[in-house]
Amino acid sequence: MTAASPPEILRAPLVVEFPFTRSLGPVQSAFLTGLREGTVLGVKTSDGKVMVPPVEYDPVTAEEIRELVEVGATGTVTTWAWNDRPRSQQPLDTPFAWVLVRLDGADTALLHALDAPGPDAVRTGMRVRVRWAAERTGAITDIACFEPYDGPAGGEAVPHDGDFADAVTGIVAEARLDYVYSPGRAQTAYIAALSERRTVGERCPSCHKVYVPPRGACPTCGVATTDRVEVGPAGTVTTYCIVNIKAKNLDIEVPYVYAHIALDGAGLALHGRIGGIPYDQVRMGLRVEPVWTEGGRYPDHYRPTGEPDADYDAYKELI
Repeated sequence: MTAASPPEILRAPLVVEFPFTRSLGPVQSAFLTGLREGTVLGVKTSDGKVMVPPVEYDPVTAEEIRELVEVGATGTVTTWAWNDRPRSQQPLDTPFAWVLVRLDGADTALLHALDAPGPDAVRTGMRVRVRWAAERTGAITDIACFEPYDGPAGGEAVPHDGDFADAVTGIVAEARLDYVYSPGRAQTAYIAALSERRTVGERCPSCHKVYVPPRGACPTCGVATTDRVEVGPAGTVTTYCIVNIKAKNLDIEVPYVYAHIALDGAGLALHGRIGGIPYDQVRMGLRVEPVWTEGGRYPDHYRPTGEPDADYDAYKELI
């Protein structure tokens, strides 16, 4: 008798990214425009402290603050950590130190990178100065990094009107997370079933709720879920939203509908796109079924089955 081979451990690289766009108020606009012009600005709070980077509201009184001051481009390291394996898009592509630097004239510290030959060259209390980027656009990256400095200290903060030509009024921050995902026992079985065009959840032995996708344990009862249950394929729209903004790299024309769908036999709803019906005709209680594309590993979308709408009492606990 031979032992069964262990199940394949699934792993896949995943990337979560989105551009975060925001407009800038007068304080942040002045700060970033100042960096573009090689000037570091802070803001003075009601108790006379100078904060760099500046904030728009006093952290103690919550009052709006607008009193801008210019501080030095030199400062002192207040604490640090060595980064021996820089990641993509970090300030430097060689090992460096993350440092908190209290610039001359400021009372708070600014987080940035310090270009140093090794951790032995970094210490709390060391003097540093800004190394400006060769090309500046009005972003925190206009400070390329900090570098060791043994010159004289800067003076006190001096008032600044914050006026610059062609002020920066908005920014786009590209947020990105790269990681390797391993789904574990429960979701591995779920993914394997999807490859066979089946949807399999797991039932809690205590409360009997069927989780789809399965989680391996019931979050309510705290016990393992090992009893696998096939659900669907049809289900009921419990709630939905109309998407009017086209996502990057998503080849779906807007507007379209994204819904919570309670598959028959499931104890909670999952997400899915609704197709095969005008977006303004989608409704709560609509009965839908999955549509698979050739070679697809999961339903492309859900379409109406043609059945009568489900009664509200049949799905109200799943909204």
